[in-house]
Amino acid sequence: MRRYTLRQLDTFLEVARHLSVSQAADALHVSQPAVSMQMHQLEEAIGGVPLYEPLGRKIRLTDAGRDFQLYASAAVAQLKQMEDAMAERRGLKKGIVHLAMVSTAKYFVPMLLMRFRQRFPDIEVVLQICNREQITQLLARNETDLVIMGRAPDNLDCVASAFATNPLGVISSPEHRLSRRRAAPLSVLDGEDFVVRENGSGTRHAMERLFAEHAVTPHIVMEMPSNETIKQAVMAGMGLSFLSLRTIRHEVASGHLVLLDIDGLPLVRHWHITHLAAKRLSPAAREFKAFLIDEAGPLIKLWA
Repeated sequence: MRRYTLRQLDTFLEVARHLSVSQAADALHVSQPAVSMQMHQLEEAIGGVPLYEPLGRKIRLTDAGRDFQLYASAAVAQLKQMEDAMAERRGLKKGIVHLAMVSTAKYFVPMLLMRFRQRFPDIEVVLQICNREQITQLLARNETDLVIMGRAPDNLDCVASAFATNPLGVISSPEHRLSRRRAAPLSVLDGEDFVVRENGSGTRHAMERLFAEHAVTPHIVMEMPSNETIKQAVMAGMGLSFLSLRTIRHEVASGHLVLLDIDGLPLVRHWHITHLAAKRLSPAAREFKAFLIDEAGPLIKLWA
């Protein structure tokens, strides 16, 4: 059997995740030549089979590369579970927790990480920020320990524990004609210009589901993958938007945005800490999960 190293597998998975040697190097905190060398050595170790090919400034996995990604992901996940099992036997409250979160949670998660770090300085949390679709893929491939998201994926066997509310509403600029309306029905949003999150976003999914239930058809003028960019677009008068209230607290307080007074809104959903049902959590991951469930809700209400 040919030999290859765990470092080579980790490097390959970062390259496959970003489809970019330079971005993988940034994520791994090494130089681009170091990444290229690891990839070359890996291809030699598996018999010279090319795993990727250039595509402009990025790369594309070959058919062999896509196959290798599946097996490499499973192998690394198994090794992580082995480490977690040994840590559990030692009963240590230290280690590494791999945490992924949807982008909307970035408004309060850093504060929670700071509080957790104060309590458990020997536990390192490695964070990834993705949209809902990417989060689901990470869970399916068992590439993360825990996930902070809204609704758990329907197609995966997951354990999802609610730890905080996630109210969602419609915002406008102060100059918009609906900004002074009171107790307006949802129907007033029919045909209005909207700036929305991208497909695959949990916020976008919640908006589409709500509007479909009430026969509201917005006029989508632009899709954006960033809450911050959407807020700027709404302030500029491009249209309305449907966002988590956790993301707009400061702009509403300063008068730069208005939360519309719409019957039935805000729509209250919940944040969940989620993992695969078959996942064997390490002591460190269990501590982080318990911290969120026991303490995060009140902290978030104060912060966002």
